[in-house]
Amino acid sequence: MHGRDLRYFLAVAEELHFTRAAERLYVSQPALSKQIRALERQLGAPLFDRDRHGVRLTEVGTALLPHARAVLAAWAEAEGAVRAARAAREATLVIGMSTSPGRGGLLPAIRSRFTEAHPEARLRLRQIGWDDPTAGLADGTSDLAFVWLPLVDAERYRWVVVATEPRLIALSERHPLAGRDRIAFADLLDEPFLALPGEVAPELRDHWLALDARDARPARIGAEIGSTDETYEALVDGLGICLVAEGNAPLLTRGGVVVRPVDGVTPTRFALAWRADDPRPLVHDYARAAAEAVSGTPANVRQL
Repeated sequence: MHGRDLRYFLAVAEELHFTRAAERLYVSQPALSKQIRALERQLGAPLFDRDRHGVRLTEVGTALLPHARAVLAAWAEAEGAVRAARAAREATLVIGMSTSPGRGGLLPAIRSRFTEAHPEARLRLRQIGWDDPTAGLADGTSDLAFVWLPLVDAERYRWVVVATEPRLIALSERHPLAGRDRIAFADLLDEPFLALPGEVAPELRDHWLALDARDARPARIGAEIGSTDETYEALVDGLGICLVAEGNAPLLTRGGVVVRPVDGVTPTRFALAWRADDPRPLVHDYARAAAEAVSGTPANVRQL
């Protein structure tokens, strides 16, 4: 039995008139009559008495009526719940991150601008491991993501840079160079470096090894690291040194590790990225809010 059958039955039961019921349902009267006869055959009993005096419910029809109303009411409630859930899903943005974007009140500034335009939208922050440098963009589990540039497969994405920070050098406090106030990168070329796994994102690995500042000299790899905790432990154990963004330095200086300014390397860029083929207004409006939070002026994401 289909819900349509119960709707047709309920309309006739309430109107007690096939023509008026057909008009109410926006169907033809012959089609309605055919459907009611099919329902009666399925149930094995007549639902209406029809004669020249009009239409009346039979005992079977009278018994069916409250249950038909209850089923249709329950289905209408279910449809409403589905619509609400779908609307909530469509109004929820998942923001991926492998590094906390909490730099100088950046997240609250973006949120306030975004929610002013979309008070019904919900934002969900999602922590992603370093094994995915796109923080969920590549596999679609994040709608936008805070990432470090350069991005692998960069042509697939658009982004707005939200922070440009110096790269500092992190090293064990027992390292011979730890006593310096500043360190020249040229003095670090023969040091073992901690590196991201090579198969994940070669461009990003090369960036944090500062290959562009080595004059074609290969980097010595002391260990590969896949998280902040692994990096900290490797630094404490003296397995190597590593470059770190200024905003992330507090994550590593917990004791036994120091960071120092380093001369001879370019800054690093932290960005909010999204998929280039994502047309959703919510995504573009969040990106616009990020651009405005950084610049303090209105932004057009199509120009980013």
